[in-house]
Formats: sequence, structure tokens, C-alpha cells
Amino acid sequence: MQINHITDRLTDGQRQKLGEVLRFGIVGGLATVLQYAIYLALESLIPDDAGKARAQFLSSAAMTVGYVISFVFNFFASTRFTFRVKANAKKGAGFAFSHVVNYFLQMLTLNFFMWVGISRQWAPVPMFCVCVPVNFLLVRFFLKR
Repeated sequence: MQINHITDRLTDGQRQKLGEVLRFGIVGGLATVLQYAIYLALESLIPDDAGKARAQFLSSAAMTVGYVISFVFNFFASTRFTFRVKANAKKGAGFAFSHVVNYFLQMLTLNFFMWVGISRQWAPVPMFCVCVPVNFLLVRFFLKR
């Protein structure tokens, strides 16, 4: 089945929303890979003899560094490419607020998954599965209103 057969049946509004979801997937995927790569690079610096609490704290710090760098990339890519809106202070504040909520959700779920026994290297995977859809809804709400 060709893609035109599917998109021809959609209204302009539905096509626009589908495009947003696809572009969000691209930008979100790149931002997630960037964040995870930074996390893994910094995670590899945690000494093997670090205690469990210290290692978990340093893992959270590594995720925070990755998150901040990914956030900057994500803001510019989301405004210009994903949602095609002009960046301004109001949209920036809404984007930042949605990411503050997302950051705390990530820290909560990351530490939960490490607490239940998932390794520090793999704990971000289920964390992203929980947080990425929530982040899409929050970002879309703040950038499109």
C-alpha cells in the first residue's frame, strides 16, 4: 500500500498532526540518543568501587548533564522543525516548564528502575519508554497554544 493512499484520506488538520508526530519522533529520537550517549559516556567514569548510593547519585548527575544538553537541542529543533512555531519567551517558558516536569519524572523513574535492580546502563531504557510520550503531550500543549 502506498503512503499516498493513506494520506489522501486524511484532512489537512489530520495530515498536519501526523506530520507533527513524525517530526517529533525524529527530533525526540535524536534528543534521546544524544541524552543517552552523554549519560553512558559519563556513566563509564563512575568508579567500580563506588558505593551503591554514591553510584546512583552520580548516575542521576550524569543523566542531568545529558538532559540539559539534550534540552537545548530539543528546544530549537522542536520550535523550528517539529511544530514550526516561532520561538519566543512565552513558548520558551512553557517548553522549559514541560521539561522541568519531564526531568523530575525521568529522575523518579530512573532511580526507581535502578532501585528495583535494573543496571545503571539499562535503567534509562524503560525510563524513556515512560517519559517520552508524556513529554510529547506536554511540549505540544505548550508550543501549540
